[in-house]
Amino acid sequence: MNDLATPLSAPEAAETLIDVRDVRKSYGAVHALGGVDFHLRSGEVVGLVGHNGAGKSTLMNVLSGAVQRTAGSFRYAGNDIDIWNAAHAQSVGLRCIFQELSLCANLSAAENSRIVHLQLRGFGWRRRARDLITRSLDEIFPSHGIDPDAKISELSIGSRQMVEIARAFTETDITVRCVILDEPTSSLGHQATEQLLAYIRKAASQGVACILITHRLNEIIAVCNRAVVMVDGKIVAERATMGLSRSNLVEMMGSIETTHDHRQNQQPRTYGARQIDHPGLDAVDRPVQAAAGEIIGFAGLDGHGQRERMRAIFTAIEKGGKMRSAYVAGDRGLEGVFGLWSIADNLTIRSLNALQQYGFVSNAAARGLAGKWSARLKVKAASIDTPILSLSGGNQQKVLFARALASDASVIFLDDPMRGVDVGTKQEVYQLIRSEAERGRTFIWYTTEMEELNNCDRLYVFREGRAVEEIEGSAIDPGRILEASFGGAHG
Repeated sequence: MNDLATPLSAPEAAETLIDVRDVRKSYGAVHALGGVDFHLRSGEVVGLVGHNGAGKSTLMNVLSGAVQRTAGSFRYAGNDIDIWNAAHAQSVGLRCIFQELSLCANLSAAENSRIVHLQLRGFGWRRRARDLITRSLDEIFPSHGIDPDAKISELSIGSRQMVEIARAFTETDITVRCVILDEPTSSLGHQATEQLLAYIRKAASQGVACILITHRLNEIIAVCNRAVVMVDGKIVAERATMGLSRSNLVEMMGSIETTHDHRQNQQPRTYGARQIDHPGLDAVDRPVQAAAGEIIGFAGLDGHGQRERMRAIFTAIEKGGKMRSAYVAGDRGLEGVFGLWSIADNLTIRSLNALQQYGFVSNAAARGLAGKWSARLKVKAASIDTPILSLSGGNQQKVLFARALASDASVIFLDDPMRGVDVGTKQEVYQLIRSEAERGRTFIWYTTEMEELNNCDRLYVFREGRAVEEIEGSAIDPGRILEASFGGAHG
């Protein structure tokens, strides 16, 4: 897929599919959108970037009909739109892949396809739905291995993301004209991500317009015609991606990007006592070891046993009772946030024992801890009493980080935790992890983002459920990781 290195040329002559002017969205006194002008042509791919809480998802919710705009004009395919909702959008070929997945967990992939294709009715509808979603999965994600009859709740988060993406591109009697993709690769491994980017290019060449929201800036450069930057509910910059570099894009966002590789200019460190010594399944599966102050990475293609090994180590520590541990889940919807609780309650739940005074949890101490760590992670919210589900996905993830770091855990597990987190916040979190490691905390970090592995002291590369190679320090290299992932000479 070397052609991904060359951005798409803009379809200048194509019709304007979406044209919104001075769009605003307010929630009481909070102005989520402060007057946005945005347009999209047929066959064009536009990348939308910005920090967490910048208004990207709100704009997409307005365009998809999930929420109603407070003010502003909206034209779709040349027609003025007064009332716009999800059903109307669906009927004219506009689909949306939400950052927080919208699949019904108790239904299968085939049954979820029926929800958006009411034409699938009568005798044999289930077989037709199964064929429809399978064809789409096969086209976008070859060798996906997903059973279309399995309940969504039984699938991994990566597989659920694939199903949601595939469903958005399915067609019955309505032609897909525009697909909005909100952080579509946040749960995908390297291979599935490359497959999706290639398919976006293919769809665009066939006239399908796409809006891609992602914090992975290389994806914007690889497949988009234009990059649009949002800050505080407004569009502040726009530029064609042809000739655009990653550093140019970061400058447009107003961020200063530092190197991800903490090993540069760093003096060798002495680690503490061994904290983890977890045996492998057999002679091929390496034991996972980690000392106090080490950052250990789990690498390899997604779904090759990294999460299972993390959970096994986490469970062993919890049962052993000699150390305290914390777990930052990447699947925040199912395993991370308590949806009915506030920021403060979500952040302090892991620290209740430490917050007790005379057998009761001190409200003042809890609020102090929540205020300190929400400020340290720069959680964007009116107050710590704000309901967590009212935050952007990235800000919810910051709360989960804060929960773990504010606790008394000596070992912290990071399960692909940067889903939906903007590039500026990532740099701050990397530095915070390094600082906490230097204080003696141990981190076990699984990530599907190759460049994040440069933050680790040692790596274990997984293949087919086993840790097949260990890479240390300056030897950490994307080429060697991929070679071990696919069974090369080092594996």
